Amino acid sequence: VIMNLSSWILLFNIAKKASIRLHNTIFKRVTRAAMHFFSINKHGSILNRFTKDMSQVDEVLPVVLVDVMQIALWLAGILIVIANVNPLLLVPTLILSVIFYHLRNLYLKTSRDMKRVEAINRSPVYSHLAASVNGLTTIRALDAQRVLEKVFDNYQDAHSSAFFMYISTSQAFGYCMNCICVIYISIIMLRFFAFPPGNGADVGLVITQAMGLIDMVQWGVRQTAELENTMTAVERVVEYESIEPEGMLEAPDDKKPLKTWPEQGEIVFKELSLRYTPDPKAENVLKSLSFVIQPKEKVGIVGRTGAGKSSLINALFRLSYTDGSVLIDTRDTRQMGLHDLRRQISIIPQEPVLFSGTMRYNLDPFDEYSDEKLWGCLEEVKLKDVVSDLPDGLASKISEGGTNFSVGQRQLVCLARAILRENRILVMDEATANVDPQTDGLIQATIRSKFRDCTVLTIAHRLHTIIDSDKVMVMDAGRVAEFGSPYELLTKSDSKVFHNLVNQSGRATYEGLLKIAQEVRFN
Repeated sequence: VIMNLSSWILLFNIAKKASIRLHNTIFKRVTRAAMHFFSINKHGSILNRFTKDMSQVDEVLPVVLVDVMQIALWLAGILIVIANVNPLLLVPTLILSVIFYHLRNLYLKTSRDMKRVEAINRSPVYSHLAASVNGLTTIRALDAQRVLEKVFDNYQDAHSSAFFMYISTSQAFGYCMNCICVIYISIIMLRFFAFPPGNGADVGLVITQAMGLIDMVQWGVRQTAELENTMTAVERVVEYESIEPEGMLEAPDDKKPLKTWPEQGEIVFKELSLRYTPDPKAENVLKSLSFVIQPKEKVGIVGRTGAGKSSLINALFRLSYTDGSVLIDTRDTRQMGLHDLRRQISIIPQEPVLFSGTMRYNLDPFDEYSDEKLWGCLEEVKLKDVVSDLPDGLASKISEGGTNFSVGQRQLVCLARAILRENRILVMDEATANVDPQTDGLIQATIRSKFRDCTVLTIAHRLHTIIDSDKVMVMDAGRVAEFGSPYELLTKSDSKVFHNLVNQSGRATYEGLLKIAQEVRFN
């Protein structure tokens, strides 16, 4: 009993350590993966690896592995007993083993594929559920519950079909083994009828051991097959160990920028091309861009959908694969670590992100600033009263996704983060696209006052958001079509793209925007 218990404890400790190491390895790989990985792998597929597949590795694999080892020892003992009583009985036993071996291989060819198909069909179920939960408000507003239910039923039917097919193949395999075992027992009994042994006790011993052997062989074949099927989950998990990481997080000390970098905020693009896949032969989304953004300049970036506006930001943050270079204050960003680069650039995204935790954690996740500093930033964005009214102030809990705040308030929290960091470069990726005009005005006024000495890049669909910028960059098909002050682009005869964009908004809007651009240009 002690030896058995000790072996179980030892094996399960080994399996637990291996599982923890495997989980931590793939978790690190996924969190360090390039954005291309998330564009080709759905959320449901990733969740499937960390839930169902890892549960197979954690819960099923150790038990099956121990069973296989114990069955092997029991079978060896039974064969020794049968050989001592009547060595000739080893002949049908070996024949039985060969038949079981080939039957097992035949079963595995099917069951392994069925297990893999079942796992593949499980991923869309997770993806659909996650998407439905995230878009529940929209689904109800459009009264699309029935449509989504039918889609879910289709995914569930596909998964259930694969799962039940896997169960059916397992049952058919068991039935075949039972038939072969009946034939084996019959052969042994006929052997004793034809050639009676001298000791009747040997008959009972051999038949008893043979029946035990059959049970063990059946269970052993099933468990070895289950072991290989479970290894499919291991195979799927181990695939993530080969995920390509983005790049080094921290540069060597001799290549690290100073803590005060960037001091000016100058941005230079030199022959920069960008693609979203690692294949060098893939089509470039940005094509040989070269331009200079001077320190403290406020640059608006406009263009039609797919023109390459957001791709510019990807290049700045090194989120995709690039050729050429981006220089910030004369330093090549390719030569520094991702943390060194990204912590020095603030961004206010179109879809603001709040994390589960406290308001303080959302503003200052690394606990670098005092409460007074945080309250000051909240006051700058007119959120001090809102946070003060919360039960615990800065220690108040934020729900998942920040659903206890409006979209505008979440955007203001992101703005407060940017003010807190005091970086020299600020990026606004259509930050005011989903907020009301009052919040839009507050954000614009705050940026003009708090980021007066910073370089600000603003991607916008609303032209009035960027018309008061120092310069406007017009993107078209991955190239810089026009780059200059708004007034020059509206009045120069050779400026067509931006002029047409403004014209399409109507004559009154055109004249209003031209007036604002003129005031900015000459004041």
